[in-house]
Amino acid sequence: NQVLEMFDHAYSNYMEHAYPADELMPLTCRGRVRGQEPSRGDVDDALGKFSLTLIDTLDTLVVLNKTKEFEEAVKKVIKDVNLDNDIVVSVFETNIRVLGGLLGGHSVAIMLKEKGEYMQWYNGELLHMAKELGYKLLPAFNTTSGLPYPRVNLKFGVRHPEARTGTETDTCTACAGTLILEFAALSRFTGTSIFEEYARKALDFIWEKRQRSSNLVGVTINIHTGDWVRKDSGVGAGIDSYYEYLLKAYVLLGDDSFLERFNTHYDAIMRYISQPPLLLDVHIHKPMLNARTWMDSLLAFFPGLQVLKGDIRPAIETHEMLYQVIKKHNFLPEAFTTDFRVHWAQHPLRPEFAESTYFLYKATGDPYYLEVGKTLIENLNKYARVPCGFAAMKDVRTGSHEDRMDSFFLAEMFKYLYLLFADKEDMIFDIEDYIFTTEAHLLPLWLSTTNQTISKKNTSTEYTELDDSNFDWTCPNTQILFPNDPMFAQSIREPLKNVVDKSCPRGISRAEESLGSGPKPPLRARDFMASNPEHLEILKKMGVSLIHLKDGRVQLVQHAVQAASSLDAEDGLRFMQEMIELSSQQQKEQQLPPRAVQIVSHPFFGRVVLTAGPAQFGMDLSKHKAGTRGFVATIKPYNGCSEITNPEAVKEKIALMQRGQCMFAEKARNIQKAGAIGGIVIDDNEGSSSDTAPLFQMAGDGKNTDDITIPMLFLFNKEGNIILDAIREYEAVEVLLSDKAKDRATIFKGKTIPNYIIDSNLEMENMDQKSSENDSHKPNSEEAPSQSQDVGAVSEEPDGGGESSAVGDPDPLSPASADSASVSRADENPPAPGPAEAGAPQPACTPEDSQPQEQNTQTESNSKAHWDSKVQPMESILADWNEDIEAFEMMEKDEL
Repeated sequence: NQVLEMFDHAYSNYMEHAYPADELMPLTCRGRVRGQEPSRGDVDDALGKFSLTLIDTLDTLVVLNKTKEFEEAVKKVIKDVNLDNDIVVSVFETNIRVLGGLLGGHSVAIMLKEKGEYMQWYNGELLHMAKELGYKLLPAFNTTSGLPYPRVNLKFGVRHPEARTGTETDTCTACAGTLILEFAALSRFTGTSIFEEYARKALDFIWEKRQRSSNLVGVTINIHTGDWVRKDSGVGAGIDSYYEYLLKAYVLLGDDSFLERFNTHYDAIMRYISQPPLLLDVHIHKPMLNARTWMDSLLAFFPGLQVLKGDIRPAIETHEMLYQVIKKHNFLPEAFTTDFRVHWAQHPLRPEFAESTYFLYKATGDPYYLEVGKTLIENLNKYARVPCGFAAMKDVRTGSHEDRMDSFFLAEMFKYLYLLFADKEDMIFDIEDYIFTTEAHLLPLWLSTTNQTISKKNTSTEYTELDDSNFDWTCPNTQILFPNDPMFAQSIREPLKNVVDKSCPRGISRAEESLGSGPKPPLRARDFMASNPEHLEILKKMGVSLIHLKDGRVQLVQHAVQAASSLDAEDGLRFMQEMIELSSQQQKEQQLPPRAVQIVSHPFFGRVVLTAGPAQFGMDLSKHKAGTRGFVATIKPYNGCSEITNPEAVKEKIALMQRGQCMFAEKARNIQKAGAIGGIVIDDNEGSSSDTAPLFQMAGDGKNTDDITIPMLFLFNKEGNIILDAIREYEAVEVLLSDKAKDRATIFKGKTIPNYIIDSNLEMENMDQKSSENDSHKPNSEEAPSQSQDVGAVSEEPDGGGESSAVGDPDPLSPASADSASVSRADENPPAPGPAEAGAPQPACTPEDSQPQEQNTQTESNSKAHWDSKVQPMESILADWNEDIEAFEMMEKDEL
């Protein structure tokens, strides 16, 4: 009764204030007429001055048992609606809303006429209008591929100058693949085969252009060449109803080829896109990689489609996740992130979630879904209801409205909500005799045997490459699905009840998959955490062993023979390939060159240069040639993860902090707030060094980091200890953070410094000349071959924290070197100097093979030489250097 009252409120306001306009504007109580209101871009392509909302609502009136109103509405449509307007409309929207609305109206009109009480005067007028509209849409198919243009002029078609259309090159997959139900129904109703033929040709072309190795389709396709323009793939906006129509075309038309295609795609969706309860877009060519970190609200239809397919468990899981998001925000935002924050805040009263709720209730009979429906009704009345109808939400967080009530709100929302609560006796016909289009219009199932102008088996496409032996060719019997177990659905939902509040999708998607019976999905590289014992157990099962290296990275090796089964071995191989792709993608994303930390205070005076990892945020030192110079200060707390408690010691200084326990960007914000002019993060992995590990770069935290303006650099443990030792011995230590080491004459320009430093500069210049001669003989450690059967990947907690964790975490340390997989050097002991015997700070050996930039500095390696008394003789430096070269040559031989 509530649903009926709400429908009356919306429908009567449309008829009173808007008709014959296409839509009602509920805040201003008037109709939206295209051209008279400010343009809303593509959204307005649905409006064609053909009383859109009334046509879209026709069969809803009959479902809600409003037969008298239906009869009046049909008469209005026949009398008032003009389909011959000089206006450019969306082929997709006009098909599903107007053509579908006319066909749905015709379907229930002939049913009522047959029953003998209403519509006795009806003589197929709606079908004649549908046929007229069908012919007006056909010019859009005038392409070599058979894919339709996205827009058509109702009066002039496409490509004629007066049509103002026909220049487009791209269309969305759903736009071209959501035609077959309406077009085939039109052909079957009228006996005119051309409509079904055109729709089939478009579907055939998309199928042929699917990505053959992943069996996924992209979002946008070129209508002339068939090239994928947008190569991301999901089940939401741009693709959604393409999948829906493949399965429903099989149901309505009985053509096996549609089921074969759907099953092939569905297998790929469950393999790559479904990460219960999430559905995340991936790249069609690299389906193991996520294409985005948010989901759009249109995917809410998918649990309903899974019910039709008979795959109930994931349908329950995804639906429950969506319901928790609704409970948090009152409505489903247009887009929301994987941790369930709002990404796009609008909600145009979309019906997809109500659709899935209805299908799940029909499948499970679980009264829980009646409670869900009740929540939807209460929220609509409480937050969206206005005096002239129901207004779309402009922002679900603030509850602000938009002057908009789309036609699908009346066509779908009230239909699904009414059917959810209706008993059989509340209906004047059997809804099971019909299939729903994507706009919830009713097409009778008897069309499958009427005017079959197309041969049942589609011979235009070969399916020989498909192995359909694993396809389930029968529909599941819901009574067998839930034998004597009314708690089935609840047992699946229960673990997801608090998922949104906990905001921990990664934990749910794979790690905590002890959600009940049924096979667990394979572990994905992006979810892997080396500190998670369950993940390690899964690795073992897949035959993958994990080795923790001294520098904090992990090395993965797979031995297929050690896997628990051939299926596990296959999962392991897929996991390894994904890990390689993930590691390589991180490297490509932003490869920044290494930076330099130069100690410029007494007694170092610029002769100690430490190789530092860059940050992907904060001041770009390559654009500030002078760099940032200042005294260093250790912060409290040392991890920098909360407000700095010694700001007086940090102000106008370069802050030293330990890696771990929080994001790098968070540390940067905390020290910047305390007044620091720069920051150095020191690795907490004991003994790590730039001598033995590929250089790292510090990633951001996934948010906007423009507020961080100070430079941030990363030092491995060994190099960081040089600064810490210097502080212990000399207290005031001044450093220069720069993109590459500066020569000392530049650093001390205009300052008085000891003569031996200036003499040393001359010596260093001579040494540099000799070093360039030796360079050609020195092996490049970056080029040293890695163990080809192993996968080494940088694998950190969000900020390291000393633990190896998921490569797929939002903010790992990205490897800055091109050879992050070359892990075999990690166990070697290159001839890097050890701690000074006399307690003096020892400079890091900085071999030029790990410094891509020109760096005219060389550090002494005689541990007994005191900085403040004398300069190391040139012969000694060159001798040490030759030892280094020999050692690197020996390392290379060992590796080979």
